[in-house]
Amino acid sequence: MNTQTQSNTEKKRAISLDVARGFMLLLIVLAHAPLFLYESNPGVMSRPDSLSALESIFNSAGELFIDNRARPLFAVLFGYGMVMMYESQLSKGKSSNIARKTINRRSLYLILFGIVLAVVVGGQDILMAYGIAGLLTSKLLMYNNKVLAKVTVSLTIVFILYIPVIWGFFLKEIGSYGFGNEFSSNQSYSQLFMETIFNFPTIPVLIHFLFPILPSVLIGIWMGRKRFLTESHKYTRELKMITLVGISISLLGSIPLVLIDEVWKPSLFTAGNIYGFQMITGIAGGFGYAALFGLFGCQIKKPGPLTNSLIALGKRSLTFYVLNETLLVLLLSPVAFGLGGELSIISVTGIAFLIWLTGIYMASLLEKFQLNGPLETLIRYLVYR
Repeated sequence: MNTQTQSNTEKKRAISLDVARGFMLLLIVLAHAPLFLYESNPGVMSRPDSLSALESIFNSAGELFIDNRARPLFAVLFGYGMVMMYESQLSKGKSSNIARKTINRRSLYLILFGIVLAVVVGGQDILMAYGIAGLLTSKLLMYNNKVLAKVTVSLTIVFILYIPVIWGFFLKEIGSYGFGNEFSSNQSYSQLFMETIFNFPTIPVLIHFLFPILPSVLIGIWMGRKRFLTESHKYTRELKMITLVGISISLLGSIPLVLIDEVWKPSLFTAGNIYGFQMITGIAGGFGYAALFGLFGCQIKKPGPLTNSLIALGKRSLTFYVLNETLLVLLLSPVAFGLGGELSIISVTGIAFLIWLTGIYMASLLEKFQLNGPLETLIRYLVYR
């Protein structure tokens, strides 16, 4: 690849892709913030109990648009990024085996970063799970779309068959619609550290067993091969269809969950089934969200200040994901400022939004001075040195 082609590729890094990553960080911080309300009673699944009509609206909006939708979007973008990295290595004359090893090396460092985030910081980590997903799926980058489609469909069917059942038994076992709090008001940092250091090896295993991450990663690989986000102007019709169908399925799959404890009170086993169904339809939601950002990129000829800020954030998504989780722990957890013991669902949502806005501002400053995110710089050094 000559210098001019490299320059053009960098310019087309895709508004869609980076804006999607920037917005994804908002969805993740909004999903994780309520988990720190350790003085609240458990509501439905991971949501705290609603104490007012307004809080009920906030919880319902989270169940419709965020819960088990941010994670699949992350997975789709992760798979898309794997394809970009793989093709970049091939364009430099590397063999497919070396390209795959490079991706595996990056995945291993993501796992390491995730361990630090979970154990040392105490944040809600998903980096370990996606690092493992990278190791499990990198081999498929060497096969054609026919093989990829077979594996994706087969895996999705397996998850559809067992996820609702597993969650049904899980809720029946805990005896409640809600999961309870991970923190307690008298918890110290040393206690949290010791608990996590013993439990962290099971975290990514349980995530992959209980949540259907791999199908979304494989969908992202397919989207990356088609260049749906980096050349979105070629696929306007397809992106419209994926957006409409994906988000519609996602919303329809969430409605039964929203109605639990508000309109009806199913058995615990049935409630778990419904949660599993909401989770499965979240795969379509992540797919639809990614396509929506592809359409967004098609419409922008000249990015304005807001779009450029989101692009700057998306280009540094690893750094700001870790920063967001760190700020949540510092502000909300009982081991630091402990605001999670005092805030409501509404106010903690505001805190999450402010954390995301802070990230946008900091990323814009880094972009202004043409600086990469610190963790992007570190992982690039570790992977490519």
